[in-house]
Amino acid sequence: MSALETVRSAGGLDAYLEEVEARLSGTVSRHPGLVGVIGEAALAAGGKRLRPALAFLSSAPGSRPPVPEGVAVELVHMATLVHDDLIDGATVRRGRPAAWSEHGADAARAAGDYLFARAFAVLAAERGSAAVSTLADATLALARGEAMQRRQRHDPDTTVEEYLERCALKTGKLFEAACVLGGGSGEYGLLLGVAFQIVDDVLDCAGETIETGKIPGTDLRDGTPTLPLILAAREDPVVREALAGNGSRDGALVRVAATGALERSREVALDYASRARAGLDGVGRRKELEALAEAVVERSS
Repeated sequence: MSALETVRSAGGLDAYLEEVEARLSGTVSRHPGLVGVIGEAALAAGGKRLRPALAFLSSAPGSRPPVPEGVAVELVHMATLVHDDLIDGATVRRGRPAAWSEHGADAARAAGDYLFARAFAVLAAERGSAAVSTLADATLALARGEAMQRRQRHDPDTTVEEYLERCALKTGKLFEAACVLGGGSGEYGLLLGVAFQIVDDVLDCAGETIETGKIPGTDLRDGTPTLPLILAAREDPVVREALAGNGSRDGALVRVAATGALERSREVALDYASRARAGLDGVGRRKELEALAEAVVERSS
């Protein structure tokens, strides 16, 4: 059985995700208008629903399924995707036109705000202030991570430590929140989130659009210093100049691969996944969470 099959075999997970999906649809479409239309399109584009799954797998077997928590973390994630595409000028998301490219910047910005608002409305209505505070802290971290990414743009001298801090803020903290809201280990979620983001950044350098749903090389075009680009820029002056925005990007991704930066980046992701697994002693769904950490670093999309 593969790692992903082990995760999917978790008792009750399929039914839980179906309920989350139904609740997402009802929540997003609650208010008519363009923001609702954009939200429904973002929902219809699909996704891994990894964050709701994390909330479920972090809950104790036999306990109340964390449906509102799963819905809330996924809505926050969807909101960040809508906003990120606008900020980055990305025209494609999961093989479909990005919201801003189809409906305009103002509509996309408003739709992202709407999804954030719906996330907190769901959690505030059904859970206590502690849950709302957990999600609010994660959302603040997302904003801080985005600001850090803006400051690091076109800077090939960004350190690995600064990059990893950004990963923790932009991705790890929402994974952490999903686990905490489900009743589990926030440390596992944070480490898994960093591993996930590193693999995402490797795939941006090596993946195919048909698999990832995104156009390869987006980070290099945007001047975003990701781990493979940082490592490659240390060794290859062409990659360094391309990342700095001063040189041609033609052939730069091939040169990134030639430095071995992709393999070295995957090793860092594997280390984070291993550390995530190491802290799972005594967890109710340990087998599935260990398999999830493995699946995150093995994925091709």
